[in-house]
Amino acid sequence: MQQMTITVKVQIVATDTDKVLLDETMSVYRDACNYVSDYVFQTHDLKQFSLNKVLYSTLREKFGLKSQMAQSVLKTVIARYRTILENQNEWMQPTFKKPQYDLVWNRDYSLTQNCFSVNTLNGHVKLPYFAEGMSKYFDHTIYKFGTAKLTNKHGKYYLHIPATYDVEESNISDICNVVGIDRGINFVVATYDSKHKSGFVSGKTIKQKRANYSKLRKKLQMRQTPSSRRRLKAIGQRENRWMQDVNHCVSKALVENNPKHTLFVLEAASILHDIGIRVSEEKYGFQNGKLQEQEGPAPAREICTSLGFKEDDIERICFLIAHHHTYTNVDGMDYRILLEADFLVNAFEDSVSIESIQHAKESFFETETGKHILDTMFKS
Repeated sequence: MQQMTITVKVQIVATDTDKVLLDETMSVYRDACNYVSDYVFQTHDLKQFSLNKVLYSTLREKFGLKSQMAQSVLKTVIARYRTILENQNEWMQPTFKKPQYDLVWNRDYSLTQNCFSVNTLNGHVKLPYFAEGMSKYFDHTIYKFGTAKLTNKHGKYYLHIPATYDVEESNISDICNVVGIDRGINFVVATYDSKHKSGFVSGKTIKQKRANYSKLRKKLQMRQTPSSRRRLKAIGQRENRWMQDVNHCVSKALVENNPKHTLFVLEAASILHDIGIRVSEEKYGFQNGKLQEQEGPAPAREICTSLGFKEDDIERICFLIAHHHTYTNVDGMDYRILLEADFLVNAFEDSVSIESIQHAKESFFETETGKHILDTMFKS
């Protein structure tokens, strides 16, 4: 068995009195985190024991934190710094801008009689919650809660609770299906599996909606007023939430529509190879294959570096992106597969003629799988 953790977002119901207590606690917790962050940045000390020895009394006296809250502040700051060091590999000082509060399960928060009991600076408060769709996660014989985060968004309060549960480990001998996935614009996702079944998720509506957002952003940017800047920020957040929901729905559909023990193959190069499209459109007002090859490697390198990829892997990924429309001097199977897969999707999206399909098959398609998919998709 192996463990998997998901984050359960639960909206809690607070009275006006409770809101005052929660807001005060989150604000003080945020201020204490920034205070500790300043000290850590100056000393580069990430040891809980030594930080506790130096800062514990100040956190109690200056911020009025309870003993357990003071310990949580230290852990929150240490975790944030460690994440930055893992991703950036250098010391950068994090700033805690929004009020927040990290709560340890069965110490700072617990669940009793359909209410969450949440610890504040002035004692525990009992808060009802919206239970619809949440009840299955409260079966503690299956799900184990971890340290939750309390947030306030537009006057609504949420507990973001990590829930860990056991899942069966996948055995390579149990895999009954392999699904290859390519992401695009005209089609959000194109899939092909080992049972020769292909699937496409149209991106037409998404493409149009993003174009509308882009037009609106340009209009607001031209106004240069405080209200336009506020609206610009709100629109950006709305678009991000919408795209997250789209990606979630597509991912869920892929999982639900494939049998158990399906292996999803999503190589870094296949995810990033079209990353130059948006850069080209913003820079030149249009995009094509050569511009994708020219503009794609730089943002891909930045992403791969931030994720901690090895340098030789980054070099290969960037090389593939810089050549994924170049059909000569193909030097590896990864290059070959990316070329053929990208052509298949583009040919389908662009309604390429049968003559061009036949020419491609004869001139640069070499893998038997690629040829089979080509024949299946474009039967003359």
